[in-house]
Amino acid sequence: MTDAGNITLRALHIFIDVYESQNFSLVARREGISASQVSRVIHQLEDALGQQLFYRNTRSIIPTESGHLFVRYARAIGGNLEEARRELNERTLEPTGLIRINAPVFFGQRHVAPGLPALSERYPRLNIELTLTDDFIDPHRDAADVIFRIGALTDSSFHARVFGQQAYHLAASPAYLRRFGTPENPEELARHQCLVYRGSSGPNRWLFRTKGEEWVHYPVSPLMSSNNAETLLIAALGGMGLVLFPDWLIGERLQSGELTALLPEYEGAINTEPLYIAALYPHTRHPPLNVRAVIDHYLDVFGTPPYWQSASRTR
Repeated sequence: MTDAGNITLRALHIFIDVYESQNFSLVARREGISASQVSRVIHQLEDALGQQLFYRNTRSIIPTESGHLFVRYARAIGGNLEEARRELNERTLEPTGLIRINAPVFFGQRHVAPGLPALSERYPRLNIELTLTDDFIDPHRDAADVIFRIGALTDSSFHARVFGQQAYHLAASPAYLRRFGTPENPEELARHQCLVYRGSSGPNRWLFRTKGEEWVHYPVSPLMSSNNAETLLIAALGGMGLVLFPDWLIGERLQSGELTALLPEYEGAINTEPLYIAALYPHTRHPPLNVRAVIDHYLDVFGTPPYWQSASRTR
């Protein structure tokens, strides 16, 4: 019997065509060969597999059960080959066409949108559609190619390219601190005016710990809560109260001195799990060129570590 290792990709292609058309003559015309050559290819394939793939008579060619089974593998091999060709070919091509980007509202405004002019200049044939929402987005169902998200990385059904881990800072304006004083430990926060972000699951919890210790929840009574981070930031800048906000949101304000970081010996958080800033995309072995181009662009824009972390440390 002929060794199965001698099966060629061309033989698989001819087999698939015969399976779909059930006509040697039609396949022969497509391939520019004779019907007898097509028949010979099928015979050689059957010999290599040790299985009959078609029933033949003078009027019809009908796939056998083995033929029905083998066509699934033949198509998979052909599909993998086409994917390999596409992947290799894309390395020489320019990102082109529509790319749909989704990001959280304020992070998108502050850090994604400023990078778009350079992205467009770098890839002028790319059409960009940006949607900003704080709602949960499923990359397998929703119309998005690249999703910027902040959270715990627990879902293995998508790929994630991490830009950095989110860090929180307790902060207030110098005017507030002159009026109300500076808290020396988390227990004192209950006596201060606190401005708390309120999400879909309610107001954020304020957690603190010293390095290496367990997180402790310190309840606060908000002077103001809001589902809009920018509103709370404006209020804090005006001296209204304390905020516990991520580095990407207030790093520049700390650097400029508009806000002052508090309790530097403590780590702050709103969740006991680490939260990461990442770009998500549907689970495919080879992400499309447009997706890779966008993610690589923002890796350059954000830097390592992200530029907002450098800003938040400069104070």
